[in-house]
Amino acid sequence: MQTLPGFRDFYPDDCARRNYILTQWREVARRYGFVEYDGPVLEPMELYEKKSGGELVGQLFDFDDKGKRHVAMRPEMTPTLARMVAARERDFKKPLKWFCVPQFFRYEKQQRGRLREFYQLNCDIIGEPLPAADAELTAVLIDMLRGLGLTENDFVVRLSSRTAWQQFFAQAGGKPEDEYEFFQVVDKAERAPAEKTDELLRKFGLTAQAVLDFMHSKTPTAELVPVLEGLNARGLGAFVEIDYAIVRGLAYYTGVVFEVFDRSKNERALAGGGRYDKLLSLMSDGKVDLPALGFGMGDVVLANLINDTPAAAAQRDAWLKDERACDVYVIIAQEERRSDALALVQQLRDAGQRVDFPLTAAKVGKQFQTAELLGATRAVLVGEEWPQVKVKTLATRAEVLVPSAELVSTLGR
Repeated sequence: MQTLPGFRDFYPDDCARRNYILTQWREVARRYGFVEYDGPVLEPMELYEKKSGGELVGQLFDFDDKGKRHVAMRPEMTPTLARMVAARERDFKKPLKWFCVPQFFRYEKQQRGRLREFYQLNCDIIGEPLPAADAELTAVLIDMLRGLGLTENDFVVRLSSRTAWQQFFAQAGGKPEDEYEFFQVVDKAERAPAEKTDELLRKFGLTAQAVLDFMHSKTPTAELVPVLEGLNARGLGAFVEIDYAIVRGLAYYTGVVFEVFDRSKNERALAGGGRYDKLLSLMSDGKVDLPALGFGMGDVVLANLINDTPAAAAQRDAWLKDERACDVYVIIAQEERRSDALALVQQLRDAGQRVDFPLTAAKVGKQFQTAELLGATRAVLVGEEWPQVKVKTLATRAEVLVPSAELVSTLGR
């Protein structure tokens, strides 16, 4: 039996590399004052049909459950977050700064950087309309990547404005009800042949050249200026560029939007997000109307970039080395001392040490090999010296005899 297409097994080494990313995400989010939340893996299909737009709905793992409800495995978090906040927003002081690290599922064509299941960091700020929130969200995104050993030479945040595109479309005579279809065309304009884009834009009275000319402008709109100022004040301006080619395909985006790409252009987008100021009102039928913004960053593309960036890979590998399976390996040199050894194992574990030992009798040399394989820094030899034990530092081979009653305090130093 094999895994389903687009799904992954996480053997211990793979799981450790995944946990490195998830751990860094959590640490940086908390430094910025974000608190963690989560939601259900299954949601009503209606949640995505009405809130995310047609393109995402076509990528869902959906089915009728045993209660004959049409449900879907979550492909993203923003609709769930909006539902949760709309239900209990009065219980929380604004602005909310929430993050989560859930697993998502999308039925789409698998390729490099894109699988059918993935982990994703989501950071959202709810209840703050001013550009300071956009700058804060962009800053935490940048620091997520910096925390993984990546620099401005490795990635760039491409900043854009959905509002600017709405104004462009309105000035060209576009109708509000056609906006979503127009955004879908613009979102693919750089990748599609010009003649195809011309054909799709004809119904709006626009040409591919007019769209591309606006897209390649580098002048920040009034909406983007304070965001850039906030990032420059933090010393993070080098990580950001104006790029109106970024539109974001999902229907709920309203204002500032952005995507993150590696400078080498070998990968898909590392992250993306923006403002969705109207979504909470839609979710609550107008009962809750709060401005909101957020982003998502997946683990698959990010892991590829870390692998291909020497400095980031070295930082990850150093972290993995410190996340060894055990700190101390208890070697049982005489089987008649196994009960004594087990008592020491438990004492060390109770003191917070990561400890392992041989479950069955084995030669001392083989036990030392196991200790080194597990990454232990010290071995404790229980044998003929009892009630003293021999503590060996594996890196230097230095040894010292310690009374068993003092072992916990000795290893704690």
